[in-house]
Amino acid sequence: MSAGTPPSRSPLYRRLRMHAGYHWRNSGHPAVTRWRTAVDTRDSAVFPAVRSDLNGMSVSYAGLAEGLAYTLEFTELRRETGSGKAARRTSARISGKALGAVSRLPDADVTIVGTSAARARQMTESASLIIPMRIHFVLDTQGGSDTARRKISKRERSQFNHDMKLRDWSWSVERDPAWFDFFYDRLYRPTMRNRHGTRERTETKEVSYECLFRSGRMFSLSQNGEHIAGALCHWDPATQVLTLRLLGVLDGSEEHYDNGAFKAIYHFLIGWAADNGVRFLDFQGTEPFLSKGTYQWKRRFGTRVILPPNHFGNKRLWLQVRRDTPEVRDFLVANPVLAEDVDGSLRAVYFHDSDRPARRDYSAKSPGVARVDHVDLDSFLASVPQNLDRRTHP
Repeated sequence: MSAGTPPSRSPLYRRLRMHAGYHWRNSGHPAVTRWRTAVDTRDSAVFPAVRSDLNGMSVSYAGLAEGLAYTLEFTELRRETGSGKAARRTSARISGKALGAVSRLPDADVTIVGTSAARARQMTESASLIIPMRIHFVLDTQGGSDTARRKISKRERSQFNHDMKLRDWSWSVERDPAWFDFFYDRLYRPTMRNRHGTRERTETKEVSYECLFRSGRMFSLSQNGEHIAGALCHWDPATQVLTLRLLGVLDGSEEHYDNGAFKAIYHFLIGWAADNGVRFLDFQGTEPFLSKGTYQWKRRFGTRVILPPNHFGNKRLWLQVRRDTPEVRDFLVANPVLAEDVDGSLRAVYFHDSDRPARRDYSAKSPGVARVDHVDLDSFLASVPQNLDRRTHP
């Protein structure tokens, strides 16, 4: 650094700042996760408080900003299915101290609060659940690739074996910075745009290079000698955990989903991890709703469901139903959820009533899910005001 260069503009300062931000978002160190949770959920903080109206049902979300993207947007996607309508949002702000007072929360049919696990457990229990904000899927890869692959569902293994016979696929570790540029610009970003549109959440290219590529593991899936897919992983040598962070297919093309290339990334990664000293392979996670496609997809690889090792592991959603309507019942039945039990374990909750059978087609079968509960809505909503003729009398 020259004498006239401000410290804040030096390359070293920029690198340190990127690493600090990356670890603040992703570190699994207990001291960091406790500190971040305390900072994020402090009484003096100011949080978004948003009501979302769509297709005859209102959902409010208040609390940690991450919940707007991970939780409220999920409810909107599920409520807008097939309608072509967009949610109408009404936004306000609320203090951390006021989050625990139900009367201070935005009025809605279903109210959700994102806060710390400790605070969520202190909130009222009537017609409510405590839910993880996020969950992760982890695979034990010790014992070699054959052992790891046997944990994958028979259907997935059969499809992969079939695709392998049709495609000239090869898998390799890449260390060339030029490959990183190709991966980020032609695979990762186009895939995120095509899959998530305006809802995409991405790591910047500079941070991805500095905090992932330089110390992590990068992989390429090629077909007939052409790079068509890839993955960039975080590697923690202390815990021997390999975490899948970024992945994509060439230009985000549907062709590579249809021909099995996207799925093949997971199969090849499992085999490589099992044969190269990886203890656990973390596929990261999703929202804890069994109707989420990502949940059903990652479950098929024999993964164990866990609370995230980063700050999300200390955060929860408190969900309470405040009005009993046909739309609310439809939503609850259509979206079985993982909830936290009194002992801290995870249980799958399937709602049902006499007109709506439980959606057992959304399987909860995974290590890490301690039990399955079938909950009758008439009992669960016994204390909630009813408006069961709402469809005909809005």
